[in-house]
Amino acid sequence: MKKKFAFLLMGAHYNTAAHAACFETDNQLTQIVTVRDFDEACQRVSELYRQGFGAIELCGAFGKEKAQALAELTHHEVAIGYVVHEPELDGLFERFFGNTSNK
Repeated sequence: MKKKFAFLLMGAHYNTAAHAACFETDNQLTQIVTVRDFDEACQRVSELYRQGFGAIELCGAFGKEKAQALAELTHHEVAIGYVVHEPELDGLFERFFGNTSNK
């Protein structure tokens, strides 16, 4: 049986039907999934859980509290992590994600 891994990106600018990718090897299925908000993320994580995904990584937009809430949706049966960065990089992230011309 193949391992199933997903990476969730959250942003209001995504078209969830078009902005997705899937990579499949002999041993693993990897999906990149987009959601527009946290409610949509809850729905998608529940679907991934039912589909047998064993690990889900979340983009930095989720943070610790939302990652924990999503883990609870899976009854803590799915490994859920979230992207973080070093605090000294906060300014760079704020400048990049705060600039609407980059979205």
